[in-house]
Formats: sequence, C-alpha cells, structure tokens
Amino acid sequence: MRLLATSDLHLSHRANLEALAEIPDHGDDWLILAGDVSERAEHLAIALDVLTARFAQVIWTPGNHDLWCPPLASDRTRGQARYDELLAICRDRGVLTPEDPYAAWPGDRSTVVVPMFLLFDYSFRPSDIPVDRAVPWARESGVVSGDEFMLDASPWPSRAAWCHARCNLTETRLGALPADIRTVLINHWPLRYDLAQPPRVPRFSVWSGTSRTEDWAVRFRARAVVSGHLHMRTTLWRNGVRFDEVSLGYPRDWRRARGMAAYFRTVLPEPFDGVYPFVPPRDPFRL
Repeated sequence: MRLLATSDLHLSHRANLEALAEIPDHGDDWLILAGDVSERAEHLAIALDVLTARFAQVIWTPGNHDLWCPPLASDRTRGQARYDELLAICRDRGVLTPEDPYAAWPGDRSTVVVPMFLLFDYSFRPSDIPVDRAVPWARESGVVSGDEFMLDASPWPSRAAWCHARCNLTETRLGALPADIRTVLINHWPLRYDLAQPPRVPRFSVWSGTSRTEDWAVRFRARAVVSGHLHMRTTLWRNGVRFDEVSLGYPRDWRRARGMAAYFRTVLPEPFDGVYPFVPPRDPFRL
C-alpha cells in the first residue's frame, strides 16, 4: 500500500486526456491529485471517475488553472462559486478535499494526510520590492501569469485576501492537531519561497505561494510536503523535511510512451533518504 502523488494533469491537452484512460489499477494505493487538472470542471469529473476506480482513495486540492474563467464567459462559475462546484464533484465521488477532516494514513495512523487550498499573495518576492510593485517587477522580465486575467477571487476583494482567509482557516486546523500527530502537507503552490523560483523565470514566484507558509513543514511536523504548479519535478530537502514537486505538465513535459502513471511520485512509505536522482523534463516552463 502506497501514498502516490501527481499534479498538473492539464487534461485540456488531448494527449494528457487520452493517457488518463491508460492508468492501470493500483489496488490499495492512495493518490494525491495536487491541482491543475484542467480549466474545465467537466474534466475534473472525468479524471475522478477514472482515478477513483483505480485507487482506494483519491485526495484532491485545487490549482490556479482549476479556478480559471475567461473574464467574458457567462456560462461558467468563478471565484468561490467555482471552488464550491469542484468540491461538489469531489464529494459525489468520495474524494477527500481541503474541506474534509484530515484522514489518517492506514500505513501509520499517527500520520494524517492534509490537502490544503492556500492560493498566493504576491509575497514570494525580494524584500526590496514592495507588494504593489510585485507584478510590474515580474513583467519587467517578460513573465506574467494568466491568473491576473482569469483567476477571479469573488466574493473576496482580492486574490491576496482570499489567500489570507484560506491560510487563517488552515493554520487553525493544523494547530489543533495533537502534538504526536505527523502530517503530509499538500498544496498546489509551493510552501517556501526558495522552492518557488523556476531557474528560467524566477520572477514567476510572485504567483507561486505565500510567505505565511515558510515554516509550516517544521511547525506542523511534516513527513513530506507535496506541491505542483512549477512543472519542474523535483525532490528537495529543507530542515530535514522532504519537499516533492510532482507535476506531470503539458505534453512536451513528459513522455507518453512511459505512461502517465510512471510519473506518479511515491510519498509514503518513504521511498528513499537523501537526494532523489532527478532528471529534469525538457523545457518544463510554459506558464
């Protein structure tokens, strides 16, 4: 029995959607799905219909693409309403979400699996860049995220305000866990600034998380931290904690011949100690 993880399936790309159907049965394994399934809610339903039939339990948290809605679209939900729509799809299929009680990992019931939905607040930036300069600063390097146009925060006044509300809620829940309980923390966006700076486009960091979570891995006794978002599959260690970036990515980021399941990362039981033998995907940054 294993706890596996993946993210950024991007099923709006036909090759990724077709590969989903080829995932084999995994018996008693659990699967973390750490955001960016697709911009279309119906793709989440398709993905979960496949994955819940092939895994004993699926755990989901949203990513920025899951929340996207074109500004002029009148036939799609946006903001909190989109999140609620995706939650309903998950609940209809018995999928664990950030709104559910944290599930104990059957392989070690002193560890709980913690899906989180935290967003970003433009705080992943150098200290000499004020928050109102964060987006212009990123644009100076030629990078801008579609979140600026397609991630609606309503009814919250801003994406940062929504992020802070989510952090407050999640931090309170984590703080209430017994002191002898360890965690697997799951969030689409990285929890640390030093893990959110893609080498080719480091200023994309401003759309990649919040400084409020910098110490959460230690504070909340994480055995592992799982994220996606950056399309740069890595396993890195900070303060004795393993941080797994588990993105699949766009079709050019992975090899169809290997199959989608070959890219699922084993989180528990711990598969190794030390440095993961990582080989980066070709041109992993398409933002």
